[in-house]
Amino acid sequence: MTKVLVLHSVSLVRSALGALLRSEGGFDVTCAGWRSAAREAESLRPDVTVVDLDCPGASATLGLPGGTARPLADPAAPLLVLATSGAPGALHRGVRAEARGYVDKDGSPGRLVRAVRKLAAGERFVDPSLASALLESEPIPLSPRELSVLARAAEGDSIAEIAHALHLASGTVRNYMAAVTRKTGARNRIDAIRISRRAGWV
Repeated sequence: MTKVLVLHSVSLVRSALGALLRSEGGFDVTCAGWRSAAREAESLRPDVTVVDLDCPGASATLGLPGGTARPLADPAAPLLVLATSGAPGALHRGVRAEARGYVDKDGSPGRLVRAVRKLAAGERFVDPSLASALLESEPIPLSPRELSVLARAAEGDSIAEIAHALHLASGTVRNYMAAVTRKTGARNRIDAIRISRRAGWV
């Protein structure tokens, strides 16, 4: 049996994904939200972890965007990313997380099943539409530290809370936010968050 961990912020969606995989046979599927993701990964030691990077909280769970660590599970367990061609930023985050598979959420359910099987067999899987979107997209204009600060701000953290969480001075956080606003061409912090979410950067 192939052990699969499905992570999604929406209970109904992750249950549907789990049911789809179970119906194919040969999969031992566990579904979890972000709060229990690390605990489930540690106890399950999945053969494949399926993550929707468009979900709020996905980046933080994967150790992105502030770093490259993948705290979820054994680094040998491949990561399968669910994404859309319309949000290339999520694809870039998948690359940073060293994902081995990319499935287009607008594709057929059978592609997800095929992708899980390929990753479990040690192969890679990339939907052609996502490969094209990644190659044609502009790189993320923000540094990893700027993305870390922006991701915290997008979750509603104050300057002081961001500074405490990232071990930075409040003035440094303000400087990062000013740089984010400038680089995204935003009017203010809220606009920068909106632009970055639409692009899939956070």
